Amino acid sequence: MSTLSLRIPRSLHEQIRHLAKREGISINQFVASAAAEKMTALLTEEYIEARAKKGCVKKFEKVLKKVPDSEPEHYDKI
Repeated sequence: MSTLSLRIPRSLHEQIRHLAKREGISINQFVASAAAEKMTALLTEEYIEARAKKGCVKKFEKVLKKVPDSEPEHYDKI
């Protein structure tokens, strides 16, 4: 475990304190969880972009042709 000194606006600190208390966790746990969520989102974006670069339009179109041409279910219509 390591220590991180962080300067944030007082209003943000108060909101974090309130939310952490409401969730029954420490401020440290709240901030660590928030950082992990952000990191996961960014890494997921990078992963998807890397996978997309490996994609092949011709293979995609070949697979897409296997999908039956039919009306979507009523709950899937826009």
